[in-house]
Amino acid sequence: MENLNQTSGNRFILLGLANNPYMKALSVLIFLIMYIITLSVNSLLIIVVRINSQLQIPMYFFLSNLSIIDISFSSNIVPKLLVITLSQDRSVSFIDCALQMFIHSSLGATECIILAVMAYDRYAAICKPLHYNTIINKRFCRYIPTGCWAVGFINSSIHVTSTFQLPFCRSHHVNHFFCEVPPFFQLSCQDTWFNEVSIYMSACTIGLCSFFLTLISYVYIIPTILKIDSTQGRQKAFSTCASHLTVVSLYYGTTMFMYLRPHSSYSPETDKTVSIIYTVVIPMLNPIIYSLRNRDVKVTIKKIRRQRWLEAHAAGVPAASVYETPSYLNGREVDYKTLY
Repeated sequence: MENLNQTSGNRFILLGLANNPYMKALSVLIFLIMYIITLSVNSLLIIVVRINSQLQIPMYFFLSNLSIIDISFSSNIVPKLLVITLSQDRSVSFIDCALQMFIHSSLGATECIILAVMAYDRYAAICKPLHYNTIINKRFCRYIPTGCWAVGFINSSIHVTSTFQLPFCRSHHVNHFFCEVPPFFQLSCQDTWFNEVSIYMSACTIGLCSFFLTLISYVYIIPTILKIDSTQGRQKAFSTCASHLTVVSLYYGTTMFMYLRPHSSYSPETDKTVSIIYTVVIPMLNPIIYSLRNRDVKVTIKKIRRQRWLEAHAAGVPAASVYETPSYLNGREVDYKTLY
């Protein structure tokens, strides 16, 4: 059989969703709704953080990075998934598949590290409040996220390159929703031991280390919270930490299941379900769990809506005569360039 990655017409067939017309229509509708929600809530969070100067603190800076990752995650997967589900042509070119795999792997590794950094930020805020501004300073906020993205890109480059050097001579049909590394091992007639070991090594280095750093942070955070005298203060701290732990459990649980289990236990249907959870479901839930139930965020959203209403319905009427001016404006412009 002609080797796919040796020809000019390299194409893979993504089997994707069910062939049943009713299930296909239902799946497309569900994924489309989830994608719209993901774009809306993550974009809203980024806008709110940019508008409200009170939210321009490290925690929300990292949350904005997480929202960018979530938007990119879904945008890399869902549109193509919808296209191949609705169309008769489920094929994807070698270049498109490699690019999708690269973006997906990069974002996955970056999110792992960002979640660990966010746990460290909570540790510094709760356990070292007097030294917080010294520990989580502007340099930290500038270089740490950059390093997270760099590690993600380097890690992805290694795995995507080694994956597409394999000869795909068993089949061109990928029993998956999108181009992800593990399902491609099933297509090769060559021993993939080296590729699997490299996946385990990076998963342990990036995934498990990030996970354990998060756990260690909370080993210190939880006893500190229990010592807080104020009931309201304890509840607020527990609420923030519970949100972070919920996201961490969902994300690390699904990704480690996908990349750390033995190759012999590969199950296409299970893998497709797990992959959808951390590439479509979790990006939609992240901003809702983290921020949109936060009082400061909700107040800012209400002020934005109020201001838009005034602009649309009170032309020529001073805003102060109807509603108060949003407190975050204070009659001045915010210089966002100096924040981080």
